[in-house]
Amino acid sequence: MTASTEPRPTVDARVAAPPAVLDVVIPVHNEETDLGPCVRRLHAHLTAHFPYPFRITVADNASTDGTLAVAYGLAAELPQVTVRHLDAKGRGRALRAAWSASDAPVLAYMDVDLSTDLAALLPLVAPLISGHSDLAIGTRLARTSRVVRGTKREVISRGYNLLLRGTLAVSFSDAQCGFKAIRADVAAGLLPLVRDTGWFFDTELLVLAQRAGLRIHEVPVDWVDDPDSRVDIVATALADLRGIWRLGRALLTGSLPLAELRAQLGRAPLAPPPARVPVGLPRQLARFAAVGVASTLAYLVLFVATRGALGPQWANLTALLVTAVANTAANRRLTFGISGGRHADRHHLQGLLAFGLGLALTSGSLAALHAVAAAPPRAVELTVLVAANLAATALRFVLLRAAMHHRRPATPQRAAPAAPDAARPQARGDA
Repeated sequence: MTASTEPRPTVDARVAAPPAVLDVVIPVHNEETDLGPCVRRLHAHLTAHFPYPFRITVADNASTDGTLAVAYGLAAELPQVTVRHLDAKGRGRALRAAWSASDAPVLAYMDVDLSTDLAALLPLVAPLISGHSDLAIGTRLARTSRVVRGTKREVISRGYNLLLRGTLAVSFSDAQCGFKAIRADVAAGLLPLVRDTGWFFDTELLVLAQRAGLRIHEVPVDWVDDPDSRVDIVATALADLRGIWRLGRALLTGSLPLAELRAQLGRAPLAPPPARVPVGLPRQLARFAAVGVASTLAYLVLFVATRGALGPQWANLTALLVTAVANTAANRRLTFGISGGRHADRHHLQGLLAFGLGLALTSGSLAALHAVAAAPPRAVELTVLVAANLAATALRFVLLRAAMHHRRPATPQRAAPAAPDAARPQARGDA
């Protein structure tokens, strides 16, 4: 395989354009008819609507017709158009070569048929330019996407994405849409691990990105099927199945350095909030309330079941002790999201402290009630206990939250990837 970025002399004679922020690659094989209209339309759109310097790279992979000559003619005709030729076929191979050689901080590609509406291009790359996301894909399967294509291709596309979800546990919605972008620093880390050189290239790249913890931005697109597409559906489907098998086996055996990739490219964990700022307080209150209702019901059942044998005070002590231990365990896991045995003893000790305060409230309420009425009705007794338990529950939430939430060990902070300097707005100018 050979690769060349040298355009013809008429191209070299132009004044150099400013450094490109975006490099859009058009991989082609025997596309002499569609290439010219595609590149001219894309160039006109970028010139009119894209606010940063750009480049269009035609990546010709082993065309045997006049595609390469058309590409060189376009490079001579239009500013910011370059040509790259490879002697071997494969869309993935062409993208790898073009992206690896590019000096732009944001890299993209689209199919030569331009089935995707170009209005989605700026929304596709904007999160990458800003540094918010790592990769971006166009999706034809979002609710707001508008797609025109035959039933056969619709079924195949949805079936393929369902297969990916079931076998490789992907979370992105559309692996095959020929409209994607990636930050150059992320591409540098992922491309050496992508083995496929054909149509499975996109899927493999996205799966690795997801497993590395990278942020994948999805853009709903308007998409019109190209009726003249020459993609061999059967051969492509078989190649995709082989790719899924190979990649799934690599993930299961641990042969991919995902931990190193995650450490290199993954985003830093969020910084812990200041100690006085509540985290998820409404959700914690809701879960604590649900646990509290269940605990109160269990407490009342135990109290009624043991009162006859133990008397009101000992029945209260027994019921409160049993439900306090269960309440602490449930709140530890469900309300505050703490699992495992770390600090469990300390948390239960603090729960027993809250239990002691609750016991003082409920026992004191019972004692006060019996001091007023020697034999109060059972309904009145239960009402007083419920009110005392509500007060004890509020006190328990404050104590448990202070004990469990703010004593979590902070995770060391790694610096988040910075947006490329070249991505700052600058005048495009005329080349």
